[in-house]
Amino acid sequence: MTKPYVFVTRKLPEEVIAPLAAVAEVGMWPHEDVAVPHEVLVEEAKKAAALLPMVSDPIDEDVLAAGSGLKVVANMGVGYDNIDVPAATKRGVLVCNTPDVLTDTTADLTFALLLATARRLVEAAEFLKEGKWKSWSPFLLAGADVHHKTIGIVGMGNIGQAVAKRAKGFDMDVLYYNRSRRPEAEEKLGAVYRPFADLLAESDFVVCLTPLTRETLFNREAFRQMKTSAIFINAARGAVVDEQALYEALVAGEIAAAGLDVFEKEPVAADHPLLSLPNVVALPHIGSATYETRRAMMTLARDNIIAVLEGRSPLTPVNELS
Repeated sequence: MTKPYVFVTRKLPEEVIAPLAAVAEVGMWPHEDVAVPHEVLVEEAKKAAALLPMVSDPIDEDVLAAGSGLKVVANMGVGYDNIDVPAATKRGVLVCNTPDVLTDTTADLTFALLLATARRLVEAAEFLKEGKWKSWSPFLLAGADVHHKTIGIVGMGNIGQAVAKRAKGFDMDVLYYNRSRRPEAEEKLGAVYRPFADLLAESDFVVCLTPLTRETLFNREAFRQMKTSAIFINAARGAVVDEQALYEALVAGEIAAAGLDVFEKEPVAADHPLLSLPNVVALPHIGSATYETRRAMMTLARDNIIAVLEGRSPLTPVNELS
């Protein structure tokens, strides 16, 4: 009996793929750091029962239409805005993601980005490497305290709550805004709900961890509502931020600094205006980038595919099929 065909859009370790290869014929893009061309992805989908894409691979109508035999798309990421989920559901294709396994890792990175931005760590490291340190001075590369400040978390899901837990270790007051109240976070973490505008006005650090929505939450008006000393951190999705508005707010001194792990279009070009600003710490979307967590994500995506191919329910489905 012919094994079903599975296409993996990046080169993954053989030991991760081996259990999948036991139940399927596996095709794998041979590069780890080069994206599979969209036209190749469409061609591979034509013969695939399953796809294992990265969060940057667009699984759009073209891919889904080509994949007449597709049963499952198992995204390697908690986000799935790269997948046309309604179109997949209409075609009877299950969509899976990798939640929970990256919560603490992403929260670590988010708080590290907050600390690096507040204390100007990247700027200070470059200052030293460039031979600019000539003497000690009272306000040399002075940044902002984090402890005992107010953090406003926009998006109080699992990662937001993990960030709040870390903030409490710094004796921070935790405010949050979410589409629905989170009583468990209020009880366990002492987090206080605020309407969006109030959170912006009261927070020393505004941390965006909201899922991607059709609404651009952080526009010029939002930045104008923040304190001029406020620091903005985005570890969610770039599209929830108007990047031109953020640039203008930073240049105008409407907010103090920004730490960004995500951008609207990724990978970001080296001449992006935000990268030219000394008060911006920018990272290449590495929120979940530890060996342990990335392997856990690969394994979960793989196991979702194996479950579907064997006629079982996936472990972490995004959609439901009628």
